[in-house]
Amino acid sequence: MSKTFDRIASIVFLLIGLLFVIESQSISQSAYGSSVGPNIFPMALGIILLLLSIKLLFETMKYKTSNGEKERLQYKKFLIIFVSAVAYAAALEPIGYVISTFLFLVIAFQTMERGKWLSTLLIASFFSLGVYYFFAEFLGGSLPGFPEL
Repeated sequence: MSKTFDRIASIVFLLIGLLFVIESQSISQSAYGSSVGPNIFPMALGIILLLLSIKLLFETMKYKTSNGEKERLQYKKFLIIFVSAVAYAAALEPIGYVISTFLFLVIAFQTMERGKWLSTLLIASFFSLGVYYFFAEFLGGSLPGFPEL
């Protein structure tokens, strides 16, 4: 990517992460039937986004200057992942967390790097099932389960 784009993106994501952390403080800290409050997940995502954007900002300072050669932005990949993220958000309730997360990860992994189907399927399935088990069973939270047949 280009240095300017990465720098602007890191600042935008830093502000979004900060907004997540600040706004998660206004969500109630406990939920009926759950030992994990609804404010934990947005706060954790905000903190992760803050840390990753700070890392990206520092990495842009280390970029070597190119010889005036511009790198082509990958709009097609961005659009595919953006549309699949919107579809993921829409499909989360109807088909459940595990299936929608698995499908989103498969699409995202294959968009970024074609091939390697076995590793894509293994990582997507372990991640979606692992996060569901960890959050729903271990922490006592609630996520949309599997669809009712």
